[in-house]
Amino acid sequence: MVRDMKDKTIDYALRATWQAVSRMYNEEASKYGATMATGFALLSMDKNKGTPSTSLGPKMGMEATSLTRTLKSMEEKGLIIRKKNPDDGRGVLIYLTDFGKEKRELSKNTVLKFNETIRQHVSEEKLDHFMEVAEIINELIQNKNIFNQTEKVENE
Repeated sequence: MVRDMKDKTIDYALRATWQAVSRMYNEEASKYGATMATGFALLSMDKNKGTPSTSLGPKMGMEATSLTRTLKSMEEKGLIIRKKNPDDGRGVLIYLTDFGKEKRELSKNTVLKFNETIRQHVSEEKLDHFMEVAEIINELIQNKNIFNQTEKVENE
């Protein structure tokens, strides 16, 4: 697997790896009648205070329609309750129920187990490099330095 990845493009390695991670998390979550999106949402919510629904989408990198579906499903399963935001009548705060807090703990342990396993097989130095490369890729994309390079070079 490691040798094969060297011949692939960077975006292929990212995509293939993320799809494998996503599949793994979804398989694990399905054992508990959940999805990776549900687990991620649980981890993105404040355990005790309400979380504004508007802050969840950006925090999770999720489109509003997908988030709405996920939250609706979570509410139906009794993981969350929605209440009007007392500070903003138009806004909604999302609270974890006791059942939601229980499932959040399960999601947290799943993520910790994944991280722990990777750390057992990858040196700290390699992980630091991986994180650094991921950060650079994100910055390049956020600063629109990939496909707008000609404009940047001309301005220098």
